[in-house]
Amino acid sequence: MSRPLTLSLESARRLAVRCQHLAGPRPGGDLEGLRQVLRTLRCLQLDPVNVVARSHLLVLWSRVGGYDPADLDVLLWRERWLFEYWAHAASIVLAEDYPIHQVMMRGYAGGQTSHERIRDWLEANDVLRRHVLDRLREEGPLPGAAFDDVAAVPWKSSGWTNGRSVERMLDFLWFQGQVMVAGREGRRRLWDLTERRLPEWAATEPLPQEEAVARAAEHALRALGVARAADIERHFVRDRYPGLAEVLDRLQASGRVLPAEVAGGAERWYVHRDVLGLLERDGEPRTTLLSPFDNLICDRERTERLWGFAFRTEMYVPKDKRQYGHYIMPILHGDRLIGRLVPRLDRRRAVLEIEGVFPEPGTSGDEATAEAVGRAVAELAAFAGAREVVYGDKVPEPWRSAQTATARSGAPVPATAMGDVPAP
Repeated sequence: MSRPLTLSLESARRLAVRCQHLAGPRPGGDLEGLRQVLRTLRCLQLDPVNVVARSHLLVLWSRVGGYDPADLDVLLWRERWLFEYWAHAASIVLAEDYPIHQVMMRGYAGGQTSHERIRDWLEANDVLRRHVLDRLREEGPLPGAAFDDVAAVPWKSSGWTNGRSVERMLDFLWFQGQVMVAGREGRRRLWDLTERRLPEWAATEPLPQEEAVARAAEHALRALGVARAADIERHFVRDRYPGLAEVLDRLQASGRVLPAEVAGGAERWYVHRDVLGLLERDGEPRTTLLSPFDNLICDRERTERLWGFAFRTEMYVPKDKRQYGHYIMPILHGDRLIGRLVPRLDRRRAVLEIEGVFPEPGTSGDEATAEAVGRAVAELAAFAGAREVVYGDKVPEPWRSAQTATARSGAPVPATAMGDVPAP
């Protein structure tokens, strides 16, 4: 077995950022540029929060800059190069990865889900299952509201799904791979049979479980740059890596994966052979803002280990107990996470309000850094459709002066102090 690579924290961070297309020349904002990013990330988490823009759109914006979100719809609904499925959460994934996602589909279809209550509920509601599939076969695509609730046993839950038997049946048929999301009307999903929606070129031959785990692990490592087994487990297809230790041993023996040590720690890390060249390449650093669910930082434990950045969302924290604000976007500057920014888009006035900027302890407040963040804010405003950026009173000097000056000297939108926006 090869000797482990030795990486400093700085090298590990740089590799992670470069693998995520967050350093170096930006991929183009056209269809091919989006494909390039998606082939690396392999999934975009879907989240309903839309304070500035939906998370999956922001993840792409952080990497390619301005682009037309309609192009993502082309890849999803027209070309069917992508589809929606459950990866580490509800996500957009690649149709070429269908055999990997079949591992979960087979588990649900074969009744192997660990939730006995789900198995019993599905067995009791076969009439509802056949009703949904028959309607889709005859009339699909259809929204969930189009189906009659003929459940013999209503779905019971202490949460928002209580009594929503049709929605739960659609979800379970989705998990089984029998139905797919065929389109959207706003947030409302349109459903159709998988046999009609999956592109003809997509591979459907089931993979042996070990091969599916190996493919998923390699995708995760190429996207993460450097990772431990636990990091891989939480990435891409979360908790679907049975026998991962043996798979990693096999990948090491073949030379596709190399062991690594990070900052002299005793933990075993891994690096994929395909990304080794990025360790030596000079990647032009960038400054950008990250969605709270960005692929770089969605694993909170790994984020704290590599960046020393303890990140938590505060959307569900009572207002008087929040440390920063409702919606927090981490600030990536080069290979460092240097702070948090709290934005809010006022769509009626077309104003991006920056309620606060919170630099990390020890972060330089030099003019160049503050101006770089200001440019990233202006780019975000332009992408979100804001005509103006407004800074609140929780922006420390010299950040406020530098960012305001940056926007006024040529960024896409002007900036003012909060409260100075003219009435609409």
